[in-house]
Amino acid sequence: MTQDQDIICEIRGAAGVVVLNRPKALNALSLGMVRELARALDAWENDPRVTRVVVLSTSEKAFSAGGDIRWLHDCGKAGRHDEMLAFWGEEYILNHRIKTYPKPYVALIDGIVMGGGVGISLHGSHRIAGDRYLFAMPEVGIGFFPDVGATYALPRLPGAFGRFLALTGERIGAADALAVGLATHGVPSARMAELADALAGPGALDEILAAFAVARDPGPLQGERALIAEVFAGETLPGIVDGLKRAATGGNAFAGKLLQTLTAKSPTSVAIAFEQMRRGGALDFAEAMRTEYRIVSRIARGHDFYEGVRAVVIDKDQAPRWVPATLEAVRQADIDAYFASLGADELGLEG
Repeated sequence: MTQDQDIICEIRGAAGVVVLNRPKALNALSLGMVRELARALDAWENDPRVTRVVVLSTSEKAFSAGGDIRWLHDCGKAGRHDEMLAFWGEEYILNHRIKTYPKPYVALIDGIVMGGGVGISLHGSHRIAGDRYLFAMPEVGIGFFPDVGATYALPRLPGAFGRFLALTGERIGAADALAVGLATHGVPSARMAELADALAGPGALDEILAAFAVARDPGPLQGERALIAEVFAGETLPGIVDGLKRAATGGNAFAGKLLQTLTAKSPTSVAIAFEQMRRGGALDFAEAMRTEYRIVSRIARGHDFYEGVRAVVIDKDQAPRWVPATLEAVRQADIDAYFASLGADELGLEG
């Protein structure tokens, strides 16, 4: 297969292997990487030599930390919204391609997996978590929203855990990810390279994975699952905030921490994420991706995304000035507008 410095797609034995090779940027996805992966999946779908796809990273720190938000920010500031939407559109089509891919798709995740990295791993058939696995969808902290299929995947996690992740952007490790189904297998970091080699061999996929998988002790959030399930199942966003306040007042330190976290995020983004989670459980994957494209088309022309990237990535003053500044000031009609049809500009997606 063709090779690019940021992503290498090649056939190794029985596997189509995708190597994310942009370590200095923590494998942040570029449009070129999205296109290269899409081309490889097209080529391998009907290639009898390829029985499975394996995605891995050359970085010990990250599988993929997301999309290239600095580039997206700069495009928007320069008025190049078409370039931004071309990236998101092709990325979302790729997410759908992975979700519906007819061959096993195995992501070896040993390090940070966030944003766009979630989009090219979570929707595959097998998600292998190494010891360094660290999952988050932290978009509400930069005035964005949990995209790349989170609208579909997160509402389907047990015990309102997906809502918790979407609204707070909290990071979780391998044990908690395995407990809620974000990961399918746990494998020690020291054996990941060996596993990659084995997956290129002739053995049955499930037997190979079973031979490498290890059980993990309960994760640090195991003891908080009951609180998460109770509070984040709330029917309204103010209800969730009130639930956290009650728990914090009652002495629950975890609830107090989440309340602080929530109030620091973009109020508009938090409200969008809540609405995504509320609607997403009833959507099929294609409609979830069309929904996300509607949202991102409006965010690209809004305020908070640019302010969030400025505060967190560019100036790094960690002092974003959100508009509106509080959850109480967010109007439901404004949130609903993010979800409205784009008419002729809808995401072109089969299914």
